[in-house]
Amino acid sequence: MPHYQPITHTDFAHRRWKPFDHDRFAATEAIVPLVAQELAKACHSLPIAFIRQQDYFIPAAVQGLQPGQNLFVAPDGRWLGGYIPAAYRGYPFALAQADNDQLVLCVDDDSGLLIDDPDSDEGEPFFDADGQPAEAVRQVLDFLEKVAADRQRTERLCALLAEHALIQPWPLTVKTADGERPVQGLHRIDEAALSALPTVPFETLRQAGALPLIYCQLLSMQHIALLGKLAEYHAKLADHHAKAQPALDAHVFFGTEDSLSFDWDA
Repeated sequence: MPHYQPITHTDFAHRRWKPFDHDRFAATEAIVPLVAQELAKACHSLPIAFIRQQDYFIPAAVQGLQPGQNLFVAPDGRWLGGYIPAAYRGYPFALAQADNDQLVLCVDDDSGLLIDDPDSDEGEPFFDADGQPAEAVRQVLDFLEKVAADRQRTERLCALLAEHALIQPWPLTVKTADGERPVQGLHRIDEAALSALPTVPFETLRQAGALPLIYCQLLSMQHIALLGKLAEYHAKLADHHAKAQPALDAHVFFGTEDSLSFDWDA
């Protein structure tokens, strides 16, 4: 489990950090939340569903067939996808809510990406010579603040979809080498309800900006079969006890992309 610690000048003035060069930190997450602004990119390579969190829905990338396994992360830590969710691109940083409701930038102290040697010039500093957050840290903070703001917008859009009864349970099964596997707890857009929606509520959804969320989720459903192929890929590696570079390259699935990007267009 990550151990996030608030970044203060007192604790981090002489420490440095390195960008992650693998995605093992995400290897146990079968589902990861998405925000509305990234759906147009995510839907081209990731299956997307709605999941219920407490009393509301959010969109999420479906990454595995069982809890504790992210099929998009190879055993050597490579990301086997064409899009890395925004929730991962800020790692090892995250925002946490302080007692005064302000968002505070934190870092995973157990990430293995922090450098405690004050004489090292490896990686990036947390603070500059004037005691201000370094440029790379400011970029991370700006990215995470944009994600947090869009997360609130995404929740409002999902609430609007639920209000018009457009989200329904998704009784999903995925074909694998071991037969069909059920995936529990997912929801999807109800296409029949969408088609039957009267003009006025449909126009309400359009003006609110909810239509891209609807269509991205529907478009992404074509990638569900990919989960079965990825499960076979992992099973094949396990059977051969692969310890070196896998013969099956990530390009076979999607191609690659830079891991560390704080740009919505990444």
